[in-house]
Amino acid sequence: MLFGLFFHFRLLISVPFSLALSVAKGENVTARVCADPTFASLKLPNAKVLSVNSVVAAITWPASSDLVNAFPSTKNGTKEVCQITVMYTHPGQNDTINTWVWLPLESWNGRFVGMGGSGWVTGTAGSLAQPVFEGYSAASTDGGHLASATLESWVLNGDGDINWPLLEDFSSSAVNEAALLGKAATKLFYSTSPKYSYFNGCSTGGRQGHMLAQQFPNQYDGVLAGSPAINWDEFIPAQYWPPLMMQELDYYPTACELDAITDLAINACDALDGVKDGIIAFPGLCHFDPYTMIGKDVLCDDSNHIIKLSSKSAKFAAAAWAGANSSDGSSLWYGVTHDATLTGLGGTDCSSGHCKPTPFFLSTDWIATILSQDPSLDLSTIDLRLFRHLFQNSVKKFKSIIGTRDPDLTKFKNAGGKMITWHGMKDQYAFYNGTVDYYNKVRDLDPRVHDYYRFFSAPGVEHCGGGPGWFPGDGLNALIDWVENGKAPDTLLGLATPTATENADEPTRTAYLCCYPKVLTYTKGDIDQATSFICR
Repeated sequence: MLFGLFFHFRLLISVPFSLALSVAKGENVTARVCADPTFASLKLPNAKVLSVNSVVAAITWPASSDLVNAFPSTKNGTKEVCQITVMYTHPGQNDTINTWVWLPLESWNGRFVGMGGSGWVTGTAGSLAQPVFEGYSAASTDGGHLASATLESWVLNGDGDINWPLLEDFSSSAVNEAALLGKAATKLFYSTSPKYSYFNGCSTGGRQGHMLAQQFPNQYDGVLAGSPAINWDEFIPAQYWPPLMMQELDYYPTACELDAITDLAINACDALDGVKDGIIAFPGLCHFDPYTMIGKDVLCDDSNHIIKLSSKSAKFAAAAWAGANSSDGSSLWYGVTHDATLTGLGGTDCSSGHCKPTPFFLSTDWIATILSQDPSLDLSTIDLRLFRHLFQNSVKKFKSIIGTRDPDLTKFKNAGGKMITWHGMKDQYAFYNGTVDYYNKVRDLDPRVHDYYRFFSAPGVEHCGGGPGWFPGDGLNALIDWVENGKAPDTLLGLATPTATENADEPTRTAYLCCYPKVLTYTKGDIDQATSFICR
């Protein structure tokens, strides 16, 4: 699954067929018209609104069992929505930003939600379909560039230098401004402000959620930030470490060989949590020695031939799991966990009969276009010395604008904000231990962090979903219960594919994911049932 592509929606646009507005029972609001004059007063500090366009549209949302949905889906059918597009610019910065605000014509639940993006995509209009269908007013932003735009087209200016205003739009400014516009449009339409405001995102959206808590602590009452791409200035260049190790070892394995290495590691560490189910729930206790696999035979189903794991196999796996290091051997950043597929960051293309690396696009974009400012850079010219130099420059130049790793959440705490983050332990793109590192630093500054910020580990879950593990699909409702009712979640309900089932009507495993630092541990009973596990 591509980095952070976790929104699935179907959108039908129709000719406006009703301008009537009815809201949730108990809301004392005045009916307003979905028309441009209603929103003519929208404005932003230090920005010039260029246009405001509104239209009534019909959206369709099917109920889905897809565990990668960003929202808990409870309804299906068709709903009328007022869709607003606000175009604005920051004078002198030569940027043009589009923010989308969608408002349900019926049954608004009194809440506003901001939706995050993925990869280099700041946000999309389509991500608003599901939350609006569930009754929220919602907003997202393009951050000053189209989702389809190449990185080079917006992050570099005409001289080939970094376009700092547009990078800041993507990193922080436009995301905050989307909240300002979204809440203002909500008030204009319903004649009342949202009772509560939430932010929901995964991957880049998870980074955006943390950025908001760090830089704009009064903007949202609650933040749900999954698989957060925080520590961006460090972990994005660190994503290139596996391809670099292939180059250093002159070793370009097939997917079969890489999968075999991962399977051996999982088999060695699987039972640490008390049960063998193909999931490592105790990654910190997994000390599998890759050198013990040298000489093992592996049958590749795709080619029906046997390969023998080599010493280079062991060296590559050890390097990928340990992560990038400096010339003195000290760690620059974390590696992937033992059960994360090595083909995510260390994939190869062997279609021509000769395998070559296929690095992950975010790392190559960052190294070539942003750090080197040369989109056509031949990455094979990067050796260990140059990589380490680029890594340090990444931290020096970009920590303040996109690092998103300030552990001081005092202002967010004092504003009464609540944040839930979760991270799949099998994440193949965003390093799970980077989130652990951040949470520990927040806790070091404030031992009472548990009062306003909770982190849940999701064993066996890949980046923002997928994998055999338990996906926390109801995190938003847990956040709402915490914010609005004061019920802080000690666990999150997770759903997974079953290990075995005879009943097609019961296609899931369940478990209650643990609040860090507790770990999901099997006790006894049916391993598909949540009651068979505890947090220890």
